[in-house]
Amino acid sequence: MSHTHYTTLISAANLAERVAAAPASVVLFDCRFDLADTGAGEAAYAAGHLPGAQYLHLDRDLSGRKTGTNGRHPLPSRDALVATLVNRGLKQGQQVVAYDAHGGMYAARLWWLLRWLGHDSVAVLDGGLQAWEAAGQPLATDVPRVTAGDFRAQPPLEVTADAQAVLANLATHARLVIDARSPDRYRGENETLDRVGGHIPGARNRFFKDNLTADGRFKTGHELRETFSALLAGTEPNRVILQCGSGVTACHNALALEIAGLHGAALYPGSWSEWSSDPARPVATGPTP
Repeated sequence: MSHTHYTTLISAANLAERVAAAPASVVLFDCRFDLADTGAGEAAYAAGHLPGAQYLHLDRDLSGRKTGTNGRHPLPSRDALVATLVNRGLKQGQQVVAYDAHGGMYAARLWWLLRWLGHDSVAVLDGGLQAWEAAGQPLATDVPRVTAGDFRAQPPLEVTADAQAVLANLATHARLVIDARSPDRYRGENETLDRVGGHIPGARNRFFKDNLTADGRFKTGHELRETFSALLAGTEPNRVILQCGSGVTACHNALALEIAGLHGAALYPGSWSEWSSDPARPVATGPTP
């Protein structure tokens, strides 16, 4: 029996239907997290999660080793991430659904990472845990037992840009850098996470929360295409570099672009936390020019 292939978003209603009809066809991952309290997501998972969901920790599972100069959430190695997913039972071609309770800001990181491993059967639960509960669906507290899967990496469906590429772009202006952080942090105000405030010179600001409606669901593809097209102002999507504070919420903009049908943007994984760690790299402050 063939099942619908979700590659961006899945609604709570569609997920509930899928889980009821074919529970073995989908793997659920709870990605809740709190940058200020790194144990909060795990505690929330223990208190109640989608039935059958497993927990993935942003620092331990969805990030690599920090060196002090490679950002706050460097990418894990592809091999390490594959091993994590195999140990969680993921099988080749299986549908993955990621969710959080934060408008998708952490679930989108797993969405991007799986696409980076060449796996396109991955979607974010639109509206997250809140949408699931609002639909009258149950929560569970047990941790599911799993047996190792046979998942393996394929050629990447997502591309990255490193600090050298971003630095070179300051001279060529060949690519457009889009910063997903809040407008105040972009301007260099109220910086509490990184040592230096400001933004990469020439970057434009697109706060990731602007991708969402008031109830935490993503805006329509048409709405997103309209606003991102205005921001891109003629720049082709494959000449866009996405960044944020540490390569997490930039994935939210990557998902929004995918929903909008604007494909090919690169992620700068180190983002502002890596960029600002080297005092030789230039810093801009204030609003978008």
